[in-house]
Amino acid sequence: MALTPEQNQLIDTLVSIAGRNYVFTDKGKMQAYTNGFRFGSGEALAVVRAGTLLEIWQALTACFAADVAVIMQAANTGLTGGSTPDGKDYDRPLVIISTMRIDQIQLIDDAKQIIGLAGSTLFGLEETLAPHGREPHSVIGSSCIGASIVGGICNNSGGALVRRGPAYTELSLYAQMDANGELSLVNNLGIDLGTTPEQILTNLQQQNYSTQDVHFPDKKASDHEYQTRVRDVDADTPSRFNADSRRLYEASGCAGKVAVFAVRIDTYPIAKKKQIFYVGANEASTFAIIRRDILSQFKNLPASGEYLHRDCYDVSKQYGKDMFFVIDKFGPNTIPKLFSLKRTVDRIADKISFLPKKMSDRLMQYASALLPNHLPKRMEQFRDTYQHHWILETEDDGVEETRQYLDTLFANNEGGYFECTEKEGAQALLHRFVTGGAIGRSHIMNGRKNGAMMTIDVAFPRNERDWFETLPPEIDDKIANKWYYGHLFCHVMHQNYIVKKGVDAKLLKQQILATFDQRGAEYPAEHNVGHEYAAKPPLREFYKKLDPTNSFNPGIGKTSKLKDWAE
Repeated sequence: MALTPEQNQLIDTLVSIAGRNYVFTDKGKMQAYTNGFRFGSGEALAVVRAGTLLEIWQALTACFAADVAVIMQAANTGLTGGSTPDGKDYDRPLVIISTMRIDQIQLIDDAKQIIGLAGSTLFGLEETLAPHGREPHSVIGSSCIGASIVGGICNNSGGALVRRGPAYTELSLYAQMDANGELSLVNNLGIDLGTTPEQILTNLQQQNYSTQDVHFPDKKASDHEYQTRVRDVDADTPSRFNADSRRLYEASGCAGKVAVFAVRIDTYPIAKKKQIFYVGANEASTFAIIRRDILSQFKNLPASGEYLHRDCYDVSKQYGKDMFFVIDKFGPNTIPKLFSLKRTVDRIADKISFLPKKMSDRLMQYASALLPNHLPKRMEQFRDTYQHHWILETEDDGVEETRQYLDTLFANNEGGYFECTEKEGAQALLHRFVTGGAIGRSHIMNGRKNGAMMTIDVAFPRNERDWFETLPPEIDDKIANKWYYGHLFCHVMHQNYIVKKGVDAKLLKQQILATFDQRGAEYPAEHNVGHEYAAKPPLREFYKKLDPTNSFNPGIGKTSKLKDWAE
């Protein structure tokens, strides 16, 4: 489609800001930015890979002057398409501003807090903090695939670590469009950086400030209250979910409705002692007892508690072996490079008509068949004995507290446990980590046999005892495969379904979500609404308050894609 003179002029302006090598207009080159990591795709006028915070500000100014909407994008690792375009029914062109070249991390207060610039990653933060005996908010899950710090804050992501909760801060630096169409820069980092956008952004990126310029206002840099909240096992509401109004604050939970330049967040001391307990049971009620006892009675909460059903164990073993092998042998820092290579292979293969879609996954799956069994013998024995598996990661004084509790419990209840060696523990967590991708791979390899795949992450109330799903027959009969895994302490479950051929997946999903509504559950729990879920009224109002002209990430949460929120 031919561009208008105004659009060509905007592209020329963006090139003058970021440089010709960092502005893409070719569809092939833009594909990695216009297609979601697992869900969603659309079109963009251009992709700008900004190299400085000031370039982001200048690109925003140019786009809005040309009446072009903007999608801010970091690592694009989200699972619901929340940082990519969705279809073609926008009333304005879209420009994607990628922040991943701006990955600087700054330490403050003896590394007790950090400033993460727009494209900084959790993996980079882990490396930066390690020499200081500290670690980031998130050290498992999406951190391993290159997820960004700012992306986590914007999406209220995570919460798997029981004592830390979802990513959250009240200290951030962001650009916002007001109802009159005026772009302003809001500095709530608690650092004196100047008065103009040019001064503030340049001084921050060059770290041109002193310790005297850093203040400690009465604002949170993490969810300090989460540990108390998750311990309330008799509450009839979930412990965490994306639309929780308690944790919607400026950049936190904004879903890209403002342009976030930097966030200030807490860090955590690395534990002196760690121990992973691998727990198995055949009755879901056994895990319900353990969960309630630990949360309500323990002095020292575990670091995490990752649940895996036997069916998930099996699909992860068969279809996640290659990813397990790569991370185990070469480390998680290879994953972003691997995903970049996968996208390149798929982009080339898609141009060859006789090749199947998702060619990279097919090649990797065939190659993985040559690899030996990668799982520890004791895990394999538990797989044959128990259908429910729980990986309890404990630290310091919590190690002995957990050991004594499990010994007492299993003296009188079904189930069992073993204490992992350091290698077994790492392999258990890694096996759990690759599950999501393995389920997607399974659907790719067996797609012709069945219908569509549905992925749902749902937060059940803290007082829910019947946590393991039993669907009514009229729904269950339409499903070919079900896989369940999640974070059991906070009752956040990832539930994946492959429907039978001919079944209307969208209708069936609404029926499943209706069962969640009846149980007082909230969804999504930690992956944001993206373009897959409808934002509930409080979340919609939060988006409108942040972005009254609907200039940033229009259409998020199935809201209006039109200017000024027109219907």
